[in-house]
Amino acid sequence: MKLIVGLGNPGSEYALSPHNLGFMAVDRLAEDCEARVTKKEARSLSGKVTLAGQAVLLAKPQTYMNLSGEAVAQLLARYSIAPEDTVVLFDDLDLPWGMIRIRRQGTAGGHNGVKSIIGAIQTDDFVRVRMGIQPDLSSPPEKATAYLLGKFRRKELRAVSDLLDQAVDAVHMILKEGPRKAMN
Repeated sequence: MKLIVGLGNPGSEYALSPHNLGFMAVDRLAEDCEARVTKKEARSLSGKVTLAGQAVLLAKPQTYMNLSGEAVAQLLARYSIAPEDTVVLFDDLDLPWGMIRIRRQGTAGGHNGVKSIIGAIQTDDFVRVRMGIQPDLSSPPEKATAYLLGKFRRKELRAVSDLLDQAVDAVHMILKEGPRKAMN
């Protein structure tokens, strides 16, 4: 079984924010399978699906972004899933808007959710699907939190949908061809 985790923050006030793209990507994967991510377990909402012919557990940690690692560690232990069989989807303020970047391992790159996962599972050996959300104009650091947690504007929703489609395609390619091919 593979674990696919979308990072975000629980609660309707964060539902359509850039920082919740991971949750939105997992929801899009579930929709494509006509499944739901609603089972409460291991401090997450989860759902089992078949993607690219493989058994997959989709998950959305309910611990808030900065403590995502606690939920991921519990899910890995509960289902005996190896970290290298894990794909984590999340927003990346350092990538230009709409860009997808896939990495097999490495540092957290300043993302607190990824930092929490690395700390909790004691390895950086998991696949990351980074979704670029950098605004066209650079935001001053004091405004980054407001941008990350603010709602997308109506005119941005089409671009958000396109970005989610790319992330879903990336996950399918990772599962079918492996992360190395998907990176190319």
